Formats: sequence, structure tokens, C-alpha cells
Amino acid sequence: MPITPEKRMDLLVSLCKRRGFVYPDSEIYGGFANAWDYGPYGVELKNNIRDAWWKRFVQMRDDVVGVDTPIIQHPKIWEASGHLQNFSDPLVDCKKCHHRFRLDHLLEMEKADRCPDCGGELTDVRNFNLMFQTQVGVTQDSSATAYLRPETAAGMFTAWINVRDTMRKKLPFGIAQVGKAFRNEITPGNFIFRTREFEQMEIEYYTKPADAPKMFEHWLEEQKTFLFDDLNIDPAHLVFHEIPEKERAFYSARTVDTEYQYPFGLKELHGIANRGDYDLSQHAKFSGEDLRYLDPETNERYLPHVIEPSWGLTRLLFAVLLEHLDIDEAPTTEKGGEEERMVLRLPAKLAPVKAAVLPLQKKDGLADIGRDLAKQLRQSGLVIEYDESGSIGKRYRRQDEIGTPFCFTVDYQTKEDQTVTVRDRDSMSQERVAIGEVADWVKSKL
Repeated sequence: MPITPEKRMDLLVSLCKRRGFVYPDSEIYGGFANAWDYGPYGVELKNNIRDAWWKRFVQMRDDVVGVDTPIIQHPKIWEASGHLQNFSDPLVDCKKCHHRFRLDHLLEMEKADRCPDCGGELTDVRNFNLMFQTQVGVTQDSSATAYLRPETAAGMFTAWINVRDTMRKKLPFGIAQVGKAFRNEITPGNFIFRTREFEQMEIEYYTKPADAPKMFEHWLEEQKTFLFDDLNIDPAHLVFHEIPEKERAFYSARTVDTEYQYPFGLKELHGIANRGDYDLSQHAKFSGEDLRYLDPETNERYLPHVIEPSWGLTRLLFAVLLEHLDIDEAPTTEKGGEEERMVLRLPAKLAPVKAAVLPLQKKDGLADIGRDLAKQLRQSGLVIEYDESGSIGKRYRRQDEIGTPFCFTVDYQTKEDQTVTVRDRDSMSQERVAIGEVADWVKSKL
């Protein structure tokens, strides 16, 4: 049933807390603005998205390998990358209500002359560096200054030589990483869309300079395939925005941002950039190391060009939840007629719980059979829930709301023929499956 963007957002935020996907952080202390805890189902969904990404782009390819580099790295890295000098947002404050705004957001709203909240006069523009600063060691002077990484990319550039040499890779090949990044955002918000702590999934794909345009097209198509095939995102909800030259970073030969239609507008989901040899040339300059690649075919030394496909894991999770949240008018066996049913139609391989086992009654040994089946399924490697509390209809609804694709009901026929009823989340059709075949049946659907 169609629902408005505003209602979808309200329903999702409520569902996330009520069903254990996302909680406000530090709630017992009154909360901490724009910080979130990922609950039991949220962390499973996030891990499943991450694992699907890692499987497609690392494990199923012979030209990409993974690394895991530190959150706190050598401070010189951020000088070389330009983050110390340029990683900032234009900031203004209202002189009357003291609210703070990013100037570019006010320009988008066409309200850059006055405060959009109270109409007060704004301060002059000043640049605000987004990196979190910390101290390393026991001294408290400038020599101990370090930073929480604002992106995961830098570690894949500083690890370039080691990966190149130990893995004996020839161009083109990529280095992938999933990890936390930190930005002291001026205006975080919109639930988990913009936060100060988030997770990225990035690849730095090294290629011959002449092949960079071709590799860009390849990775743009790979990004689309992941969205459409793995996450089941509707192409109608996406815009692939070609960034004009005047708006790109000075070193970028081409940038495309993938934008998703969130309830609060069309916003960036992930992006891809042709970064040229900017990063390796900067790190070579600041480190004094020769980072060139020796081409075994031509015996020529040169700095590879880099294509960078970059995904925000938490933004992807947000988009997946929005995309698959639905309201049905579904028949109910409890009251008869029709009633609304909230359901997350998540792809089965992404669902936090793959199947639920529900005994029709606690008595007559049905619960014992159900617990044994649940144990058997867990031992087969599936994430399973066992639920014997409440009516069968209410238990179905709970599983619908967390996106469980299959519910197996242990009933009195089970005692006779060792079969259980499986209910499909989306069609609500039912069939019977032998208990001994349930694990293989579920795995065949993933």
C-alpha cells in the first residue's frame, strides 16, 4: 500500500527502536545527539550488507584484495592528503538564536542571508575542519597531535607498496577496506544518514593511466549491479549524478555520485571518482618513498591511476530499510477480514533472521519438537529465532516486521508425519517440508 515519504520515515524510525534495529545512543543519560546504537537485528543486517559487498567485490574477484588499517595513523598522512588544509565546511552562526549552519546548505535552501530558524542575522563565514583531533603518547604538545581518520582510503594508499609486493599483483588490481571513519559534522541529522561516526566500504583500484576511463565505466556498472542484484534497490529511486568539472575535486578526472530518494530528498548514497595519480604522488612527495609501479610488460616505471568506488555502509543500510518497508492490508486468521501489516521485504540473504520456528502450542510436545528443530538449524549455520509466546498470528507479525522470510510452524500433523508448515513472508503461501530437509530448504532460498 503506498505511503507518504514522511509517514515512511516516521514508521521506520519507530520500527527500528521497537524491533531492535537502531536505538538512540546513551538513552539512559538522556541521549547523545546524532549517535546511534545498532541493536541485535540492526547489526545483523549491517553485517549481511557488508558481507554481501565483500563477497562480490573481494572474494569473488581475483583482482581485489582486502586490508584493515588503523583508525589513528601517522599525522603526516593527513598533511599529504590535503585534509589538514582543505577538509573543512563553511560555517555560519545565528547571532540571535546561536544555531549553527553549513553555508552550502543555506544556499541550497536559498536562505543564506538570514537564519532559517528565527530570521536573525548571520555571522561571517569561517571554515571548520571536520577531523577529530586527539593526542598520542604522554606528552600534550603539537608533536603528540594525531587524528581519527576521516576516511578509510588513506590506509589503502599507504599500504600500496606492501600489498603490491607481497601479493605479486599486476595492474589492474584493487585494495578494499571496510571500517569506521569520523567527521566532526556541523549539521548531522536525518536519523542515521549523517553522523559523526560511520562505516565506509571502499576500493582503491590501481590501473594503467591509459586504462583509467575504461576502468571507471567498469566500476560504475559494478556499483549498479550491487544495488540492483544484491540489495534489490529500485532503479527508479536512484539518480546517477555526473558531477560537473567545476564542482569536482581539482584532481578528479571524473566523479559520479549515486543519489537515493530518501524521504527528506535526493541525497548521496555512494560515489565513484577517477583520482588520477594524485594520492600516490602526494604520499611519494611527503614520505620520500618511490611509489612507482614497475610495469613487467614495458619495463617502465610510473604511478598508477586510481579509480575509487566508495560506499557508506550505514547509508546503504538506511536505504535498504526504506526501500523494503511496506504496509499491507493482509488477511488475519484472528479477527477475520483485513488489517494492516507492516513488513520488511528484505532479500532473504540480507534478512537478520533467516527463519523462525513457531510451535502452534506449548503443550503436547510441540514446543520440544520446535526447540530441537531450532537447535538443528542453528547448528547448520543459520540465524534462527524460536518463539512460543502469544498467538501464532502475532508471532507471524513480529517476524514480518523484522524481515524474516520464512516461518516454520510445528503443529499436530508434525507429530504424525515429521513435516512442518513453512509460511512465506511476502506471498503468505504455505507448504509442508520434512523436518530433516528444513535446513537445506532454507539455504536453497538464500
